Amino acid sequence: MLETFLFPRETHGSLISSLSGGEKRRLYLLKLLMTKPNVLLMDEPTNDLDIDTLTVLEDYLNSFGGAVITVSHDRYFLDKVADKLLILNDEGKPGVFFGDMSEYLLVSSQKDSEAAKQESKKASAPVLAQDAGKEKTKWTYMEQKEWTTIEDDISELEEKSLTLQSAMAENASDFEKLTQLQQELDNTEAALAEKWERWEYLSQFAKD
Repeated sequence: MLETFLFPRETHGSLISSLSGGEKRRLYLLKLLMTKPNVLLMDEPTNDLDIDTLTVLEDYLNSFGGAVITVSHDRYFLDKVADKLLILNDEGKPGVFFGDMSEYLLVSSQKDSEAAKQESKKASAPVLAQDAGKEKTKWTYMEQKEWTTIEDDISELEEKSLTLQSAMAENASDFEKLTQLQQELDNTEAALAEKWERWEYLSQFAKD
């Protein structure tokens, strides 16, 4: 493996003290990998690595037969080695995305754009003068009907979300299928979030 990590045969007898900083880091990395781990936990692995070492690391991880769990702010590194992302949103809530970082950023940008359009529509919606200043104290007829089924609706959406996540794991190597499933999962999660918002709103009247 020394040659794989850019140590030509004529350098194999060299003293470690004679190696450069980049070569020492490469040798240390090689020493760890020669223990043949089946799981790698890596925290910002691209920090302080030169280009040669980074290239070797990326090539090794792409052929690694075990699991790799890494934390990194290096988008280009993640694009090359990651096929499943655990994302924390602005509220600190975790979410799973099947794909690389560039794909996630593209999907996220599209969702933000759609959300901005929806907010714009809500902001421009007229407010009826007769509703201004009134404090609602009970359900409308339609809201009462909605309350009777909303928990079942939530359960169905949660089950659908789990089914889609399982399907994505089974089709991890099929990018086209993954994209389709990811879009369906995003729509399901959005519908689920909306149902929970409605549940919280309606529940305040159910307690009266």
